Amino acid sequence: MNIRELQTPVYVIDENKLEDNLKVLSDVEKKAGCKILLAQKAFSNFAQYPLVAKYISGTTASGLFEARLGKEEMGKENHVFAPAFKDEDMKELVKICDHIVFNSISQLEHHRPVWESAGVSVGLRINPEFSTQGDHAIYDPCAPGSRFGVTLRKLEEELDKNPDLLKGVDGIHFHTLCEQNSDDLESTLEVVLEKFDFVLRGRKWINFGGGHHITRDDYDIDTLIRCINQVKARYNCEVYLEPGEAIALNAGYLVTTVLDKVDNGIETLILDASAACHMPDVIEMPYVPPLKDALKVEDTDLDIWTIKKMFKNGISPSKAMGKKMMEGYNHVYRLSSYTCLAGDIIGDYCFKEELNIGDKLIFEDMAIYSMVKNNTFNGIPLPSIAAIKDGKCRIIKEFGYEDFKNRLG
Repeated sequence: MNIRELQTPVYVIDENKLEDNLKVLSDVEKKAGCKILLAQKAFSNFAQYPLVAKYISGTTASGLFEARLGKEEMGKENHVFAPAFKDEDMKELVKICDHIVFNSISQLEHHRPVWESAGVSVGLRINPEFSTQGDHAIYDPCAPGSRFGVTLRKLEEELDKNPDLLKGVDGIHFHTLCEQNSDDLESTLEVVLEKFDFVLRGRKWINFGGGHHITRDDYDIDTLIRCINQVKARYNCEVYLEPGEAIALNAGYLVTTVLDKVDNGIETLILDASAACHMPDVIEMPYVPPLKDALKVEDTDLDIWTIKKMFKNGISPSKAMGKKMMEGYNHVYRLSSYTCLAGDIIGDYCFKEELNIGDKLIFEDMAIYSMVKNNTFNGIPLPSIAAIKDGKCRIIKEFGYEDFKNRLG
C-alpha cells in the first residue's frame, strides 16, 4: 500500500531517508576515526536497529530500559548516562553496558564498589558552563543552576579533598548542544579544553554528547572532523558522538485525517492526530511542524487573522504585500486535535486547495521525539507505526484499547 492508504493516525518511518542519514554518519566515523552512537531517547524504533547497526557503532541510553533495548536489539557498543542511578539498576547496568557515565561525584563514589568490581568503563560528565542555546532554553544543559554535569569549581573542590577521586575513571563526557551546527561545538570545545585540560589528560575516551545536527543540509562536517581530530591528537584518546536527531532527521511522517471543520472566527480542522498526545515537542519547545504541501503561517510574517481577513475581502497577500511565497496559497486553517485540551493546537497553515472532512495530511520530520514521547491522554489511541521504502508501506506495530488500559491498572 502507499502512504495515503494507511489507516490514521500512523507514524511512517522513511527507510530510504534513514539510510541516507546513516551513510553520512558512517562517512564521518571513517574520516574522523570516531564512534557514533544512536541516542535512543530521540529514536528507539528497534525494528530499524538492524539497519542502523550496519552504519554506526552502537547505542546510548538514558536509563536501564533503554540500555536493555540497545543490548538486546542492537548488540553493539552500549553506553548509558543518567542524572542518577538506582542501586538495583546499577547492578544490571554494569552487566550490559560498555560505558557508564556519572553525572556527579557523589554518584560516581556511591556506585564505585559495583562498577569497580564489574570492570566496566566509567566516565564523568562535566559542565563547561558555556551556553550556546538560542530559542531552546528548556534543552540547555548549561543554563545557570543546571543539574547536569560537574562544574570546574565543584571538581576542584572535590579533588582538593581527595586527589585520587578520578581513579578508575576512563572518560569525560560533555553534552551542551541541541539541534546545532559544528561552529557551536567548536566554541564549546575551546572552553572545555581551557577549563578541563588537566582532567582530560590521560583519559581513554572523550564523549562529545549529542545535539549535533550532522545530517542537516547546512551542517559543516569539515569543522566537526577538525574538532574530533584536534582532541584525538591532543589526548591520544577515542572520541564518541551521541546524536539522536541526526540519525532520523526528516526520516519520518505522521499521517492524519481531517475529522471536522469548525469556524468560530478561525476555520479550524479537527484531526485524529494530537500535538499533546502524538508530537509533544510541538507544545514543549514549542514549534510548528512542517506539513507536506502547506505553508506555515509563521513563515509569512503575518498572522492567521490578517490572512483570513485578506482572503475574505478578496485581497491576495502575495500581490498586496509582496508575499511571493504565498502565491497560490489561498486557504488558511488552524490545525487541532480531537482531545479536550483547549491548547492542543498544532499550528496555522496555508494551503493551495480547500481541505474537507476525510482529507489526509502528512506532517514531516516525525521520526524523532514523537514515538518515544507519545501518550494516551484523554484515551486517545496511539498511532500505528509503519515503514516506507521506495514508496511501499508496511505496518510494523499497531495499538489498541488494551495498550491504553493495561498501562493504567
